[in-house]
Amino acid sequence: MNAGRRLEQVGIVVLVAAAVAVPTAIHGWPTSVGGNLFTAGLLAGGLMLMWWRSHPRLVAVAGGALLLVPVALNAYGWFPDTTFAILALLTLVAALGWSGRASWVVAAVLAAYLAVLWFVLGGEIEVPLIMFSVPSFLAGTVLRLHRESAEALARRGRELEEERELFAELAVRHERARIASELHDIVGHAISVMVIQAAAGQRLVDRDPVGTSQVFAGLAESARQGHEDLRRLVELLGGVEVGGPDLSLIEEIVTRAARSGLDVSCRFEGSRDGVSAPVAHAAFRVVQESLTNALRYAPGAAVRVVVNGAGRDLTVRVENGNAVQRRPLLSGTGRGLAGLRERVQELGGQLIAGPVADGWLVEATMPGSDRRRAWRAGAGRRS
Repeated sequence: MNAGRRLEQVGIVVLVAAAVAVPTAIHGWPTSVGGNLFTAGLLAGGLMLMWWRSHPRLVAVAGGALLLVPVALNAYGWFPDTTFAILALLTLVAALGWSGRASWVVAAVLAAYLAVLWFVLGGEIEVPLIMFSVPSFLAGTVLRLHRESAEALARRGRELEEERELFAELAVRHERARIASELHDIVGHAISVMVIQAAAGQRLVDRDPVGTSQVFAGLAESARQGHEDLRRLVELLGGVEVGGPDLSLIEEIVTRAARSGLDVSCRFEGSRDGVSAPVAHAAFRVVQESLTNALRYAPGAAVRVVVNGAGRDLTVRVENGNAVQRRPLLSGTGRGLAGLRERVQELGGQLIAGPVADGWLVEATMPGSDRRRAWRAGAGRRS
């Protein structure tokens, strides 16, 4: 117990002594058993206030019950007017002890309690009963509502802080996943191309010097392109403004893949105008991942890329045949298609990937900016 609490309890003892013991001593300390019970009930009812902070409900009930003892013994002959101060404090504690619907029940019980006091004590006592009970009960109710509002605000503040920390953690996770996806796409494609080209160069080094030179030239170009992609990613992460991607990147990567020896063709249908940078970037990653997987799992197979623009919507379709050469000893991380699917779904689109009759198909459909906003708004309402 701290010093402030002890000082408060000392003050309550002094108040009870001033309100009960001193007037009783002035009036004449009782010598009968009834008189002593009368005084003891007043003192005990007042001293119950010492525990009003820790047990407010017990104090209100027990204190009020103890005050009924001297009321019942009123035949002793007198009732100290100063005792109404104790009644005021008990009604204040009663208002602080219950909240919600229970407070209305407490108010009704208090009204019945005051009616009993008025009936038993008799005389013109209704004015002090009301003066020393109703205002204190209303004051306690105001204090309780203020306390509950402060507690609710503090609780909401803690909840908001927890939500902020959760959102920050989710944002970090999302950013890490995005960086991991970008690194997978960049490094995975560059390394796959370089491994395939290096293997081809090893096979040609003895019997075809010219072909070997071309292979290693392509290998160097793939390394340079991988370095450029990594530099662009570092600039993006560092906050440097980088020009938004467009669909011409698809043509570039298809051209590089063809020069590396992949049997690949690309056809654009519809219109390229109006395609947003996020959709163009996602389309580029779909083609890049599909070409990487074709190099790994279907070497020698023909790959067909079709990009269809309808307004601001875009559909990317990449289909490859079955492997016609021995697969290189090059395995993926297993996150490529999953990362693509997440990337496309974030834009409100859909990605399907799986085997078809003569090979493997990856198809991504992404809406334009207007439909994407409508999709996000609908997703927000559903959540």
